[in-house]
Amino acid sequence: MAMQAPADEALIGRIARGDRLAMQVLFARHHVRVYRFVLRLLRDEMAAEDVIGEVFLDVWRQADRFEGRSAVSTWLIAIARFKALSLLRKRREDGLDDETAELIEEPSDDPELALAKLDKGEKLRKCLAELSREHREVIDLVYYHEKSVEEVARIIGIPENTVKTRMFYARKKLGELCRMAGIDRGWP
Repeated sequence: MAMQAPADEALIGRIARGDRLAMQVLFARHHVRVYRFVLRLLRDEMAAEDVIGEVFLDVWRQADRFEGRSAVSTWLIAIARFKALSLLRKRREDGLDDETAELIEEPSDDPELALAKLDKGEKLRKCLAELSREHREVIDLVYYHEKSVEEVARIIGIPENTVKTRMFYARKKLGELCRMAGIDRGWP
């Protein structure tokens, strides 16, 4: 990931000069991760696809405004977050459904183990869904998108200490919810 950042910044520079190939490379490199982030927020595949289109259209139009104060991936997720939250506000939806995450079954798993993983994964998704939006968002950025506390603070627009506090309480609450759901720390 560290080797990729300078290449991403170079791509943004080329995009600012109208290089379509650079845009295709940036899209290929980041669209899946950004899509998954947006999908976790919106819980709607079609809406997530629309938001991704808007995010990369904004990148095409505004690449010359990228200041390099954060990694390109952080910038992309910040744009995506803003667009997804704006869409949620427009819809006036608070609730998120449990059906968006897909399980990838390992071919080496026997049917019993695969079923146990499926059940545990479903329980874990339900526990995550019971967290507040703020806590889910921080957990998602840190654990699924591997963002640092500093990057999460920039994306969400809150102080780093607030990110740390939310992480503390989110992990504590998630641990309680998992224990109540009968989920231990092992897999499965």
